[in-house]
Amino acid sequence: MKAKTVLISGASIAGPSLAFWLHRYGFQTTIVEKAPALRPGGYAVDFRGVGMEVLKRMGILEEVRKYETRTGKITMVNKNNKKVASMPDGFTSGELEINRGDLSLVLYEATKDNTTYIFDDSITGLKQVADGVEVQFSRNPSRKFDLVIGADGLHSGVRAIAFGDESKFVHNLGVYLAIYTIPNYLKLNMDALFYGSLGKKVGVFGARQRKEAKASFYFTSDPIAFERKDVGQQKQIIREKFAAESWEVPKLLEMMDEAPDFYFDTLAQVKMDTWSTGRVALLGDAAHCASPMAGMGTTMAVVGAYILAGELYEANGDFLPAYARYESAMRTFVDKCQKLADGIDWFIPTTRIKLWWSQQIWKILPYTPWKNIMIEMPAKIAGSISLNNYAACA
Repeated sequence: MKAKTVLISGASIAGPSLAFWLHRYGFQTTIVEKAPALRPGGYAVDFRGVGMEVLKRMGILEEVRKYETRTGKITMVNKNNKKVASMPDGFTSGELEINRGDLSLVLYEATKDNTTYIFDDSITGLKQVADGVEVQFSRNPSRKFDLVIGADGLHSGVRAIAFGDESKFVHNLGVYLAIYTIPNYLKLNMDALFYGSLGKKVGVFGARQRKEAKASFYFTSDPIAFERKDVGQQKQIIREKFAAESWEVPKLLEMMDEAPDFYFDTLAQVKMDTWSTGRVALLGDAAHCASPMAGMGTTMAVVGAYILAGELYEANGDFLPAYARYESAMRTFVDKCQKLADGIDWFIPTTRIKLWWSQQIWKILPYTPWKNIMIEMPAKIAGSISLNNYAACA
């Protein structure tokens, strides 16, 4: 085998999924993660089509199902908590929905015995040489690996080192998102409530079998400068943006500091002409983030991991043709998934006429063919890519 040792940056979803398959194909895998431990919480992610098939082939589908958190009925309300419109159970849940932190745990359990995990560290330098990549870490001594894969998300450190500043590749959609866990004080079961005003949307939805809930805040804005590590600053942004809102917003803001988890970022897409340079390649959001509005990021991550590992195996570790075939197999699929985020104004209107029109659409949507189209379109795209039966899985 031409390449045997693989360093993967990122221990969320794409990285452990890749490690799972690479180990099965005889590669030695190491995952480095900048967080000190697995990250809990996060928003719900879902699987459709080929994503479900990959989980089956991994043999973890039933384990993932144990953590299923399928969103029930979605109700749009006004500031007086009066129903404006509603959508049926499972409208946004795909075939299988799970909290990102729970999925990360399942993948970690499936790989921890055969993959070396290095937490609380990150890659600071990459030097490609004739027989590998010399890797510098922020904490650990330098080491050499045959290949390096960046599966470290929207703000990928590997991408920045190997390809250049993220401003070349990250395209903001003009929307920011915050999400965190709260007590299920509204007794929502697994249902969701959404309240919207001009350029803003607030949601609360049941999670973990009704034991807790998630609060989400969306708002439109020109680019905001903030420190990704400064959670206090990020919370203050949310407080200021939503200070004048009514409904349940004041209480939700009070709960923010007690949340065991807090996530804040811009909604963005990653667009790149190529996902590899020499021995370094990108996977998942680092390569082609579609944004949560598209709802296909997790499916793309596990499908991409399956294909990348399979192509490396088929090429006997010859990374150049393997990377090329991986990208060829994924590119059209990724383009279709990213297009699902078009029309974000429909969800978070930025003018009064758009806000009025959005409310009318929500009211009539359950009674029109559009509802079925919105459900069927992601499913159709999720079935638009075929999976090779790589030798070890046949």
